[in-house]
Amino acid sequence: MVNVHQAKTQLSRLIDAAHAGETIVLAKADKPWARLVPLEPPAPKRIPGRLRQQGPLGDPNALLGPLDPDELAAWDNSPQLPEGSQL
Repeated sequence: MVNVHQAKTQLSRLIDAAHAGETIVLAKADKPWARLVPLEPPAPKRIPGRLRQQGPLGDPNALLGPLDPDELAAWDNSPQLPEGSQL
């Protein structure tokens, strides 16, 4: 917690600390008044078609085919599924 008067004299250092990931609480009369927090990083820019350089998909219809019986059994026995549910 940093007093507003101290924050005025150390603003540059506090901004650098917030940019590094630290959260700074600003106080007025020893009571929390405001919070200085780092900004969220910008979302990565989408680049349509960037995976095309890796070549075409082998067989896109294979994704829609039935599962191998062993793989289906592994899904049915998965602890992530509720008890007694079936795919």
